[in-house]
Amino acid sequence: MIKRLFENPFARFLILSTAFYLVWHFTYEFYLRENTIIDEAVIDSLVSISQGILHFLGYELTTYHDVVWKNHIGIIGTNGVTVGASCDGIVLFALFIVFVLSFPGPWKHRLWFIPSGLLVIHLLNALRVSALVLIVYWNEAWLSFNHDYTFTIIVYSVVFALWWVWISKFSNISIQKKNTG
Repeated sequence: MIKRLFENPFARFLILSTAFYLVWHFTYEFYLRENTIIDEAVIDSLVSISQGILHFLGYELTTYHDVVWKNHIGIIGTNGVTVGASCDGIVLFALFIVFVLSFPGPWKHRLWFIPSGLLVIHLLNALRVSALVLIVYWNEAWLSFNHDYTFTIIVYSVVFALWWVWISKFSNISIQKKNTG
């Protein structure tokens, strides 16, 4: 019975993705988040990359020297933005990894596709943080909408596109259109 379930790609995906996600969720919620190891590293990287992008674009940034403001980034004369654990992309990383691990495909492709996808997601998130800093600079009233909707749609669309690439290019499941006529 279990073997037959795993032969169906959709059932296999649902079972594995649920199991992987539950393991990730409980590991993160009860161990990793309390220790903030991953969140701190990812946030530090996001702030650093975003600062590099904004410096490259010619903006002068506010410098913060205390622990309270270390995750804050802003252009001089603005309020800037604070990158918190809920915005660091860790949940997207987990969803992406869970999807690729749960959907069939060769391990040789998973070994490079997962890190590549994580890099794309992380760099996209750094671009998002940079764009939010610029939005605060140009019109802070637009921040909330763009943070909550515009960039959520963009980021999830890119993650969905990565999933589609995995399914269509690397999964060993053939996606065939049925001839209805």
